[in-house]
Amino acid sequence: MQRLVQLALDLFDPPGAPAAAPSPVVAGLMPNQPQALVNQAPVAPKTIVIRPAAPAVPLPSLLSPAEFRHPQASREVLLGDAVVAYALQRARRRSIGFTVGADGLSVRAPSWVTLGAVDAALREKSDWILRKLSEARERQQRMEGGRIVWAHGAELPYLGEPLRLVLDPSHGFAGKGGALVAAVEPGGSATLSLHIGLPHSASPAQVRDAVQAWLMRDARRHFIERLDHFAPLLGVRWASLRLSNANTRWGSAKADGSIRLNWRLLHYRPAVIDYVVAHELAHLRVMDHSPRFWDTVATVVPDYAQLRSRLRDEPAPVW
Repeated sequence: MQRLVQLALDLFDPPGAPAAAPSPVVAGLMPNQPQALVNQAPVAPKTIVIRPAAPAVPLPSLLSPAEFRHPQASREVLLGDAVVAYALQRARRRSIGFTVGADGLSVRAPSWVTLGAVDAALREKSDWILRKLSEARERQQRMEGGRIVWAHGAELPYLGEPLRLVLDPSHGFAGKGGALVAAVEPGGSATLSLHIGLPHSASPAQVRDAVQAWLMRDARRHFIERLDHFAPLLGVRWASLRLSNANTRWGSAKADGSIRLNWRLLHYRPAVIDYVVAHELAHLRVMDHSPRFWDTVATVVPDYAQLRSRLRDEPAPVW
C-alpha cells in the first residue's frame, strides 16, 4: 500500500466503574429543628433503596467531531476523530496523490485502485492530512478576519504597511483616480493614506473598484521597475508583463519572455515582491523547480526560502 501513496504537496478514558454508593443519610437534630421533637420516641428508619448509577457516557460521544468537507466531496472517511469528506478523481496515474488546499482534501487515484484501498491510504497518512487541513482552515480564518470593509477610513496593507483609505470628493490631489498622501503624526510616526476621488456616499463596490484600479496601475509600475532591476543580474530578457487576478498563483513565466504577476502582491513588503519577480525571471533560464533553478534564484535573492515561507504563511486580505 505504501507504494501507492504519493503526496502531491511540495481520547479519552474508557467508561469508568459504576459510581460509588453515596454515604448513608444520618438522622439527627437539624439546627432549626424544634426542641420538642428531641424527647419524642425515635422513628423507625426507612429502608433506602440505592439504585446503581447509570453508566458514564464516553466524552467523545458528547462532542461533535471535527469536520473537513470539500465542496465537491464525493466520499468521506473518519481519520482519527475527524470526519474528512474529500473529492475523489480517477486519473491515469500509477499512485494515489493527495492535495490539501483552501477547499479541503482532493484525492487522485488510478481507476484500478479500490475505494477501500484509497481510504486505507488516507488513514495511513492521516496525521499529515489532518495537520495540513488544520493549517489550511486556520489560514482561511485569518484571511476572513482581514476582509476589507470598503468605506471611508478602511485600512488595507500596501507594500507591507497599513494604508488608510480616504474618500476625497473634491479630488484635491494630483494623479489619475487616486494618490498616496504621506503625513506625520504629532508623535513623529508617519502614516500613509490613499485618496480616492469618490463621495462618502459611494457604494462599497464603487470604492473597491476604484481602489483596485489604482492598485493595478501602481502594481504595473512597481513590477516593471523590479523586472528591469533583476533581469540583467540573471542574464535574461523579459518581453511582456501581464497582471493576474488569480487566487492561488502569484506568477508565471513562458520561454518567450512573457511574465505574468498577480497585482495583489502589492499587499506584501518589497522583499517578498522581489522574490516573486526573481522567481519568474529565473524560469527564463531554468523552466522547472530543480536544484539548479533554486540555485539561480539564490544568486539574486539569497533569503528566498524565508520570503517564500512568508508569502505562504501571511495571506493577502480578502477582497
